[in-house]
Formats: sequence, C-alpha cells, structure tokens
Amino acid sequence: MAGAEKIRWSGRLVGVQPRIRLLRSFDERQHGYQGYVLRVNGTCGDQTGEFLIAVGRGAHEKRRFQARMELSGRSAPVGDPQMETAGFYKTSGIEVAKDAAGEPPAGPPFLGVPSDLPTYRARGHRRLDARTYAAKCTVCIWGCRTPVEMIVDHWDQSQKKYRFETFCYGPKSCAIYRPGPTRKVPGRKGMSYTEEDWVDEGATSHRGPDD
Repeated sequence: MAGAEKIRWSGRLVGVQPRIRLLRSFDERQHGYQGYVLRVNGTCGDQTGEFLIAVGRGAHEKRRFQARMELSGRSAPVGDPQMETAGFYKTSGIEVAKDAAGEPPAGPPFLGVPSDLPTYRARGHRRLDARTYAAKCTVCIWGCRTPVEMIVDHWDQSQKKYRFETFCYGPKSCAIYRPGPTRKVPGRKGMSYTEEDWVDEGATSHRGPDD
C-alpha cells in the first residue's frame, strides 16, 4: 500500500497509548519504541466510529496528546496490518481544535498525558490479560497492544509468525490488572519457550507498587 492516499479524520481523543513493536526469537525479545497510537472517536473518510491513528514521537512532544482533546489530521491506511495496532499511520496535518479541560479523572484507567518513550522503556512492562485489556485498559496510558513478529527458526529467519500481545506499563498496585496465562513462543523443530512470571518480575523489579 505504498503511496496510498491519505484520508482526513477528525474527532474526540478518548485514549493514547505507546506504539511499540516486539520481535521475538525463542527466549530473546527486542522492543521497538516507535511513537503513539491515538484512539479517536469521530469520522475517518466516510466512516464514523472509533479509529486507531499512529503518530510519531515528535508529534506527541509538540502537542502532548491526552484524552478529551478534539483534533483532526490526515493518515494513510497501514501497509501491513500484522505489524501495526493502528489502522492508519504516516499521519500529518494534525490540528488541535480543543484542548482537554481540567484534570483527568483519577485512574485506573489513567488518562493523563502519556510519558515520553524512554520512560516507558525504563519502566518495563508486565504481560496483561487480553480480555482485561479489551474490557478495561484500551484507553489507559499504561496499556499497550503490541504487534509481535516471531522468528521461528534462528537459522532460517524467513520462517516467521505474527500475533498481538497486550502489556501493562502501569503501577503494580493497579486493582484491575490481571496477568493472564503465560505466553509461549514457537521455536524450530516443534520446540517452544514459555515466558514465565520471573521475566516480568525482573523487568519491573526496580519499581515500587505505586510507581
């Protein structure tokens, strides 16, 4: 879909989350912190409803997106839906019609201005149950639905699989958090690796329960 025509969209921002990709190769993983995903309730082309719009880190640094803003822009349909949570990317021409007024409601879910991407990386994440994410965490700044590319055979990297995983970067004391089942990563010759709880515990061990 290279060179796809951009589509005009506008509406009310109901949530902002980090735009992160995850590359897995058996027991190894590598994150790519790319920007942010805006959840917009409004119109996109001739459609109405909620739309996920990917934006770069520079756009967020300039405008400090948060829920309750009203804004518009132009974006192209994503080229590879396996590698994007958002339905639209390559966003330009963003205009803020109305800023969020007053303080956001107390969370969870948390609806303030999301942190910069280095902060997300430094905080580390825990796996988040997909059903809990869908029911309660889609608008929270600490939630994240991540496209995952899995290299099945390290010696033949053309063998890949794709899926989505959900994660939480928020306070470990969050009352609505549920980890869900451990995740398995396929490997060569039918092997698999199970990512046990200690992986999440190690990634967030530097944070207190309310950090």
